[in-house]
Amino acid sequence: MVPEVGRESAAEVRGSIDGMAELTKRLIASGAETLVLISPHAPLEAHAFVAYQGPVLHGDFANFRAPAVRCQAPLDEELLRAISKAAAEEDYEVVGLGSGQNLDHGTAVPLYFLQRNGWTGRVVALGYSFLSNEDHLRFGSCIGKAINETGRSAGLIASGDLSHRLKLDAPAGYNPTAYIFDNEVVDALRTNSPERIINIDQDLRRIAGECGYRSMLIALGATREQPWACEVIHYEAPFGVGYLVAQLTGKQPAMQEYREQSTAEGDFDGESYSTAELPHLARAAVETYVLRGTQIDSSQATAGLLGARAACFVSLKTHDGQLRGCIGTIEPAKETLAEEIIANAINAATRDPRFSPVSAQELSRLRYSVDVLSAPEPATLADLDPAVYGVIVEDESGSHRGLLLPDLEGVDSVAKQVEIAARKAGIPPETPIKLARFRVSRFGEK
Repeated sequence: MVPEVGRESAAEVRGSIDGMAELTKRLIASGAETLVLISPHAPLEAHAFVAYQGPVLHGDFANFRAPAVRCQAPLDEELLRAISKAAAEEDYEVVGLGSGQNLDHGTAVPLYFLQRNGWTGRVVALGYSFLSNEDHLRFGSCIGKAINETGRSAGLIASGDLSHRLKLDAPAGYNPTAYIFDNEVVDALRTNSPERIINIDQDLRRIAGECGYRSMLIALGATREQPWACEVIHYEAPFGVGYLVAQLTGKQPAMQEYREQSTAEGDFDGESYSTAELPHLARAAVETYVLRGTQIDSSQATAGLLGARAACFVSLKTHDGQLRGCIGTIEPAKETLAEEIIANAINAATRDPRFSPVSAQELSRLRYSVDVLSAPEPATLADLDPAVYGVIVEDESGSHRGLLLPDLEGVDSVAKQVEIAARKAGIPPETPIKLARFRVSRFGEK
């Protein structure tokens, strides 16, 4: 992921790099003055957890042919002492590593991205042990207790490395069922059910050849007293290793955010409504349907824009911009926009006649956008502008009707816009037609 290490290959993990930038932005906004980093690659102790010693922690990427790329941060010694004390009270030992020891890459990589994207502050860098899963959860609780007792505004970063056996040339070899582990972890977070990670089938975990699981257990233990607000920011596996960027807590759940939106009903102004919420709902609908065969509940997404009644189109594209599905409604077919988005997203992924249904393996490589349509109004050719308005074309009987969204690449004239919409409707040239125009508010993922 580190561009100076991966060089041209870094382009294949651009989603994870962008995900780390988004995570950093959230950490900065949270006011976190200290970060606790949990690495799967720190030196291991059989019956103890380990901690890098300060006063300043250093890391570089000399082992990866990039010795000039370095990171460093001051140690939060007070918080480390509090963690060690809380752990001792539960009969756990925190062993200090030599003060001159460089940070392992499981610590250095996230620290590199956090600092590169603007976070500054102190750190505590820890490594897990060979103790049981329950011990890792309890040690995480010790970290949470220490943070509370010191009054720190702190964040906790755990490894998101998942299966290492997803491709034939993967670093730990290939296993055709390894992807199931990653799907389980990702789905647990997307459904705000992180306890499923704690209870995951351990045989599945071993098949996956993962390395981040115990780090995640520590993070789950540390945040047990917080309300879960899980969100998968990004997941991908281009090199046969699952890379996950996600958030456990510190933010309202997406559906709770929907409930609390105060946007006036019917106001489709993209500036007054979070551009992330609508495509996030579309993504959640598709991924839940593809992975679990069920439709998500829209009953909590009833306030503001999502509770309004409106038509919409949902588009799925690959990361390189190729269309993968697009289905929509000219007039609202559901009682709320939330229901409309869910239905159209599932249809775009599974019932667009131009494409085969989206598979589980494709999910991490898709981006979503939602176009919300205003109520159409009658129009003449002089009223149209393909950069501003979409158009609805129908024959005089109303039996054939076609729609074209505005601001589409290559559609640079009214004549071309109307001709394409009429062709989509199956209306022959020279047939008398009626026109209507509408505006669109476009909500897309970054």
